[in-house]
Amino acid sequence: MKKYVCDLCGYIYDPAEGDPDSDVPAGTSFEDLPEDWVCPVCGADKDEFSPTED
Repeated sequence: MKKYVCDLCGYIYDPAEGDPDSDVPAGTSFEDLPEDWVCPVCGADKDEFSPTED
């Protein structure tokens, strides 16, 4: 699964880790995140993220 980076702060969403602080389990792809999910660092919306080739 592809990682996504926040264009505003540089946070990288890694599907292998999920987002435990937001109750997003490991293995959740970026596309499957809830529409109201926001960057846990800066609060940016999902549309502020871009795919990364990390």
